[in-house]
Amino acid sequence: MKMTNEEGPRLFADDDAIRHIGRGLLDRSLPKEDWTHEAHLAACLWIVTERPDIDPDRDMRAIISGYNEAVGGVNDDHGGYHDTITHCFIAGVRNWLARCESRALVERVNGLLETDEGQRDWPLRFYSRDLLFSVDARRDRVAPDIKSLP
Repeated sequence: MKMTNEEGPRLFADDDAIRHIGRGLLDRSLPKEDWTHEAHLAACLWIVTERPDIDPDRDMRAIISGYNEAVGGVNDDHGGYHDTITHCFIAGVRNWLARCESRALVERVNGLLETDEGQRDWPLRFYSRDLLFSVDARRDRVAPDIKSLP
């Protein structure tokens, strides 16, 4: 996977690196060590913009859970797939895309990674730590308790 890292998010070198992440997620061939925060967001943006056959709101649970299991992970009350965080970042990707003017995939993804929506702690602007990291929030999407998602 081609990425760069200069004090901040690991940015993607080109469209192919992003599509490699997305395809590897879908076919469960992506090495576990490549499934980073940046890869999560890149795959989400790629799915939202280039895979009209996939409904992120409906399909991401099965996609990510299946991938986690394929690489030896678990999806339980303490690890693996987290429904609320996933849907929070789906909303963030859509919010970013609504104001992003770039048409190039790599520019959209790298731009996202440098915005508020691309930060690891972005969900904590909407959720208290206790709620976000609760078992209920991991199992199913819960409503924010600080302020509404965009």
